[in-house]
Amino acid sequence: MSRYTGPKCKICRREGEKLFLKGEKCETRKCPLFRRQQAPGQHGDSRRRVSEYGQQLREKQKLKRIYGVWENQFKRYFREAEKLGEDTGKALLRSLERRLDNAVYRANLAASRSQARQLIVHGKVEVNGKKVDKPSYAVFPGDEIVVESIPSNIPERETPDWITADGDAGKAKITRDPERDDIGADIDESMVVEFYSR
Repeated sequence: MSRYTGPKCKICRREGEKLFLKGEKCETRKCPLFRRQQAPGQHGDSRRRVSEYGQQLREKQKLKRIYGVWENQFKRYFREAEKLGEDTGKALLRSLERRLDNAVYRANLAASRSQARQLIVHGKVEVNGKKVDKPSYAVFPGDEIVVESIPSNIPERETPDWITADGDAGKAKITRDPERDDIGADIDESMVVEFYSR
């Protein structure tokens, strides 16, 4: 499967806000958003009126890039969320938050979601005593996560209430399902629902 190998900071500049894709660098003055706040490219500083469709597209792209999923994966998460018979936007966010790579990142056992994915793919992560090498693996309340080798460059972050973590031991436990208030990112999930409902 292909993966994006270009500069991650360009993605943040495209969306006009920090998506915390580079771990420690995002927390310092080295973040390119401090120096160049316009979108990348020759016409990045031009001001154009964004249509309603454009706003919905940008919101969808932002959410997709935060969690590091491809378009087909994202559509599948959306279609599954639609079938649950509840608020589609909240169900979509809950499914994305349940990803193992996100749980490892949120438990402060990796500096970024991409670093968490690398740990998982390299077989450094166990869930309930079994090695899991799929970053998209869904975690549920009661699941215990163990990371073999914790990276040393993890910035201080607040752990959400749905996870209890022991960084020194490299362990985390899912205590409950993630809720909308736990996510914290500046996301308007209703725009994503409107985008796919066109």
